[in-house]
Amino acid sequence: MIEMKAVTKQLDKFRLKPVTFSIPNGYICGLVGENGAGKTTLLHLLLGLYRMDGGELSIDGMGYGNAEKELHDRIGTVLVDDLFDRRVSLLENADYYGSFYSKYNREEMLRYLERFHLDKGRKFGRLSKGEKLKCQFAFALSHDAKLLILDEPTANFDPEFRTQFFEILKEYIADGTRSVILATHLTEDIDRIADYLIYLEKGEQIFTGDLEQFRSKYRMVTGDKYQLKKLPEENLIHIEEGPYGAKALVSHNRWVQYGELQVTYPTIEEFMFFYSKRGKRA
Repeated sequence: MIEMKAVTKQLDKFRLKPVTFSIPNGYICGLVGENGAGKTTLLHLLLGLYRMDGGELSIDGMGYGNAEKELHDRIGTVLVDDLFDRRVSLLENADYYGSFYSKYNREEMLRYLERFHLDKGRKFGRLSKGEKLKCQFAFALSHDAKLLILDEPTANFDPEFRTQFFEILKEYIADGTRSVILATHLTEDIDRIADYLIYLEKGEQIFTGDLEQFRSKYRMVTGDKYQLKKLPEENLIHIEEGPYGAKALVSHNRWVQYGELQVTYPTIEEFMFFYSKRGKRA
């Protein structure tokens, strides 16, 4: 679905360093990183809102240089910014913007509005932030997009709708021909649903790959600090000492002997916290 090779972008003082990854069809990709890591820059490149300074990008086998209209036709978006006209109704918005998509389906839009308990005749500007994002999501699903790009939607959803949201994403990719990129600071969402992970830190690509690869590469190890210090230094990424012992993020391989230490797979939140402190003294 997406091929990105050594893509870079300079924006004032911020630089997105070369990013390379490949996301297959039928995947949900989590995009994570602290504020200022480059998530929005990467999304804007994928949406064609920014032009690359260098590198190559193709989506569904096409590039923005020669197929911009076709690419926009195949991408559904949910962004934190209001995309619709606040002065008119949800359905009027959908019908107007739907005219720019070759496969916009009014009946699908109505079906999702009903499913999300949104009044089709209500003015967009009268919606709450969560309702506005639900409306964007309904529209993104209404024009048969091949790729959904979702920027921080779940933080504004109530718990009940978040569960429904994840179910719909699973339905969306079920036939193996579509993919999703979900950018969020709620890393438990990525642990819960994603197949693939992109982790950025200060404009640099730290990890990109499927989550099974991620889980095979790292471990969280808990025990007494002196025991952790016995692990190979080249494998220790960072140790944090607490009131009841210490915990470390470790680069895992089959030669590491953990002995009586407690070993678990890291959550994405744990990985980000410990990895960002690498090189600091324990």
